[in-house]
Amino acid sequence: MHQHKCLEGPVRGSPGWWQELGKRTQTVEVLPPKKKRAKKSAAIRHELVARVKKEIAAGTYDTPEKWEETLDRLLDHLSDRE
Repeated sequence: MHQHKCLEGPVRGSPGWWQELGKRTQTVEVLPPKKKRAKKSAAIRHELVARVKKEIAAGTYDTPEKWEETLDRLLDHLSDRE
């Protein structure tokens, strides 16, 4: 927890503020998770992880071409921000 050097004790609103907050009600609709989408992305993720592990083991994951492409994309991204 972050402690402020210049503040002492708890900082809170007046009692009236808290009472008004309690009077306000808001309805929130909770939707069930999308199970089909989760299963599909999990399957894709396992394939990706397996492929990357094989490439790392074979020593073919990091190639000079991949590094150059990554650096080019990074430079493009940084130049777009200016």
